[in-house]
Amino acid sequence: MAVDLLLGLQWGDEGKGKIVDVLTENYDIIARFQGGPNAGHTLEFDGIKHVLHTIPSGIFHKGAMNIVGNGVVIDPVIFQKELENLKKFNLDIKSILLISRKAHLILPTHRLLDAASEAAKGKAKIGSTLKGIGPTYMDKTGRNGMRVGDLEFSDWKEKYRNLADKHEAMIGFYNVDVQYDLEELEADFFKAVEELKKLTFIDSEEYLFKAQKEGKKILAEGAQGSLLDIDFGTYPFVTSSNTTAAGACTGLGVAPNQIGEVKGIFKAYTTRVGSGPFPTELFDEDGATMGRVGNEFGATTGRPRRCGWLDLVALKYAVQINGVTELMMMKGDVLSGFKKLKVCTAYDYKGEKITHLPYNIEAENLTPIYTEMDGWAADLTKMTSADQLPKALNDYIQFLEKELEVPIKIVSVGPDRKQTIHR
Repeated sequence: MAVDLLLGLQWGDEGKGKIVDVLTENYDIIARFQGGPNAGHTLEFDGIKHVLHTIPSGIFHKGAMNIVGNGVVIDPVIFQKELENLKKFNLDIKSILLISRKAHLILPTHRLLDAASEAAKGKAKIGSTLKGIGPTYMDKTGRNGMRVGDLEFSDWKEKYRNLADKHEAMIGFYNVDVQYDLEELEADFFKAVEELKKLTFIDSEEYLFKAQKEGKKILAEGAQGSLLDIDFGTYPFVTSSNTTAAGACTGLGVAPNQIGEVKGIFKAYTTRVGSGPFPTELFDEDGATMGRVGNEFGATTGRPRRCGWLDLVALKYAVQINGVTELMMMKGDVLSGFKKLKVCTAYDYKGEKITHLPYNIEAENLTPIYTEMDGWAADLTKMTSADQLPKALNDYIQFLEKELEVPIKIVSVGPDRKQTIHR
């Protein structure tokens, strides 16, 4: 049985949590394959709004197993808070949430290193969420990291101490003022580790291999978005992991020939949190309206998101590098009320018209070239079927399908799981 993937195709915040929640009833296993608690996957159902950071978005569905894969980095303190927030739902967490032994741990000193590194950059800062994720992945690739499986051995605190001491020496190297009480941070960390150890640790690659042989249906859930991929994103304003389809193979131990459908999620417009280039960003009333109507604030950070028209050049690029087989368009309802919509279909790059994403998309190198389309005024949020959608929205969808050469199977018309139209 093939493993299906669900990925964000922009700069994150596309609505992956909602779609995983909607699709979970079709799958036996939901597996997160990369990223850390910088993710904020928002789910709304039965009048409840809930944000997940590390735990897979299938956690609320009975019968679904949820796996935190080896490619994920886990902060035990944040993880413990997530578990506390789930208690009111009376879930049997130990039996439905499994943690890969090969997943790396975020230490308190990783967060301090993150803060010191960002402070040292000054105006050139990348907009880190300061969760310690970058330094944790650096330790992973530097072969210094601590993994979940280390907690099963009696000497894990000794390994922790050696790494934390190294980090403190590195913090001094940055020569910036970072105030902290490590003793207090460590008390919270050690307490959270004891809670983490009560969960079920697995050799996830073996678990998933057996599940495939048994015919189980598996959905791999990504965090962040394709344009934040460490290799293929807008470097250096990116995250520290591979957010694209290839990351699912390394983040779960799934062979490339076992990948089935690649489901790509995008907003009907574009948003970005933090620093970095954004060709279609709007600084006018249209951008402000998108942010206000779309409630565009980071689920993890609370930071306002930058808003702009849909960038088809960047979206085509993401579809291409991921091998997307079907698309889901989110927040179509936010565009209701715009008399005219614009879609970026090409760039003027140093005087040349191009339709691919170049190495550098900073504003001094390019300007977007737009195609203008009619907008719609109808309130989409109560609509339940594709035949109710206004003509201008259907024209918009068909235009995108023609340009992207991939079908749009789902149109989201609101945050609740019920506000989802299948095409």
